[in-house]
Amino acid sequence: MGVGGSFLPLHLGGQGICHMRSASFFVVLLVLATIGKPPWAAAHNFHCKLPRSGEDRPHSVSITEFGAVGDGVTLNTKAFQNAIFYLNSFSDKGGAQLFVPSGKWLTGSFSLISHLTLSLDKDAIIIGSMDPYDWPIIEPLPSYGRGRELAGERHQSLIYGYNLTDVVITGGNGTIDGQGSIWWNWFNSNTLNHTRPHLVELMYSTGLVISNLTFKNSPFWTIHPVYCNYVFIQNITILAPLDSPNTDGIDPDSSTNVCIKDCYISTGDDLIVIKSGWDEYGISFAHPSSNISIKSIFGESKSGAGIAIGSEMSGGVSEVHAEEIHIFNSLHGIQIKTSPGRGGYVRNIYISNVILTNVEYAIRINGRYGEHPDDYYDPYALPDINNITIKDVYGVNISVAGLLEGIEGDIFGEICLSDISLNVTSEDSSWNCSYVEGYSYLVSPNSCQLLQKIPNDSSVCYSPADNLTLYSGGNCSSSSYVTLASL
Repeated sequence: MGVGGSFLPLHLGGQGICHMRSASFFVVLLVLATIGKPPWAAAHNFHCKLPRSGEDRPHSVSITEFGAVGDGVTLNTKAFQNAIFYLNSFSDKGGAQLFVPSGKWLTGSFSLISHLTLSLDKDAIIIGSMDPYDWPIIEPLPSYGRGRELAGERHQSLIYGYNLTDVVITGGNGTIDGQGSIWWNWFNSNTLNHTRPHLVELMYSTGLVISNLTFKNSPFWTIHPVYCNYVFIQNITILAPLDSPNTDGIDPDSSTNVCIKDCYISTGDDLIVIKSGWDEYGISFAHPSSNISIKSIFGESKSGAGIAIGSEMSGGVSEVHAEEIHIFNSLHGIQIKTSPGRGGYVRNIYISNVILTNVEYAIRINGRYGEHPDDYYDPYALPDINNITIKDVYGVNISVAGLLEGIEGDIFGEICLSDISLNVTSEDSSWNCSYVEGYSYLVSPNSCQLLQKIPNDSSVCYSPADNLTLYSGGNCSSSSYVTLASL
């Protein structure tokens, strides 16, 4: 079913989605009935095609060949580790595939290798152990200086990779289930010993593809590419209870050339959030997130945002292009989060073609968000927030149109809003702005006075280049990557 000739996410028929399907379609139909045909129906589309990496692995084995038992009870960590150790001998021979057949495969954390495809059957479920000793303790990220939740070390993700090239995690919509409830309980009761693990974390890696899978119940952030280059994520479903703490969907972190498209995400926190390190650690590590494309995202978050940046953005975030975003029953539609002490920058952000339904804050920029890792941060390290364009946004049953709050002595500038129509619940729920400046055009209800200026020349508002190259070869694989043609 298309939206004004456009799309609905391709993955709605996947495992775990059927029970939401009617409600989700109803939301979209309600929006369309209210606002009519979206303006991007005739617009040029940008394309972010799946690279051909990993298509023809000459060697393939099944996890069962290494003694794994798919009964949901037997712990298969050693089987996964042994299988991957064996496949490493084929790394320089075209790579290899590890196949996970139908069954419930309980495991602790295991690490991937380069030139590997991890492929799940449609009825395969990889299940994370509920024993914390099956999730090893590893060093904190250098751009954070400590575990994100607790000082010191952190738990390794269920599926982990470090300094890899050409890795594919895919399947016929099989499932990876982190069984996160025990971790959420420990967090809520303040009994964690270390920062919770992610479901998938890949570090310092290049040429990554994650596609055609369902990810459920992550203990913490679900998919976390950090210090990575050339990352492609498509056709995935991410599910966690709406009250589960900090179960972000996809968190590109200090990573470049990232493409995320055609995803359904329903979690307890931000659906997609771009990060780049925390205060003085992120500033000194200086690994920005840049050249990030997000398209065709559909979902909800009780306490987060559909598309977010920050609050850890101290290494800088730039060149972000997001479009065709459908968010419902959520706290925020679009949010930028930062604070004094963060330093860094958020600039050249372009978000367009957004539908919001039953959202409390349609657009929010918060200059005083989040805590600090320790007492050594510089409170005078102020973030540079500028060149933010948000356009073609349509909302129904919106509590607050916009809350845009910069920092005294640190104006957030060149914020451009255009073609925004929000059906707010009362006259008092329009726009509230402070320490920001920029432009607006065709915004309803009328934007705040600080953004009332209409630009004489639209070029003052940031717009992405006509041909933004995301995948152009590099060291990802022998296959060529493709060009992203933007609006």
